[in-house]
Amino acid sequence: MSAYIKPLEIRWSDLDPNFHLRHSVYYDFGAYVRVLFLGENGLTPSFMVKHHFGPILFREECVFKKEIRMGDVITIDVQLLKTRPDFSRWTIQHYIRKNGDETAAILTVDGAWMDVLQRKLTVPPDTVKHVFEHMPKAEHFMWDK
Repeated sequence: MSAYIKPLEIRWSDLDPNFHLRHSVYYDFGAYVRVLFLGENGLTPSFMVKHHFGPILFREECVFKKEIRMGDVITIDVQLLKTRPDFSRWTIQHYIRKNGDETAAILTVDGAWMDVLQRKLTVPPDTVKHVFEHMPKAEHFMWDK
C-alpha cells in the first residue's frame, strides 16, 4: 500500500480558548486513524478479543508545526516507521496536514502487542504480520532488532 490518508473534521469541542486545536485532540486523531486502519485490514476489536491480544503504547509524542483552526481542511496518514521482523514492537508515525500539504503536526507512537490473558508482551498472530507488511512505510523506514 503506497498511502493511507483519511480526512478529519474539526468540531467546536476540539478547540481551546485560543480557538485552535487542543493538544490532546492530535493524539485522539492518531488513535482514531490507527484503529481505523487496523479494522479496515481485518484487525478488528472482535478479532483481537477472540485471539486475546491488543496493542499497547509505550510512548506517544507530537511535534506541533502549525496551528489548526476551525475551517482548516485536515488529513492524517499512517506510516510504519520502524518494526521488529516479527512485528512484536513497532513505531508508527502520522503526518497531520492542513489545507493541502502543509504539515501541522507529526505524531509518533512506539507500541507493542500484549497477550491480554497473561498481561505480557507477545508476538502477534500471523494476521498482524500480514497487515503490518502492507502498511505504508515511512520514507526513513527501518527494521529494528
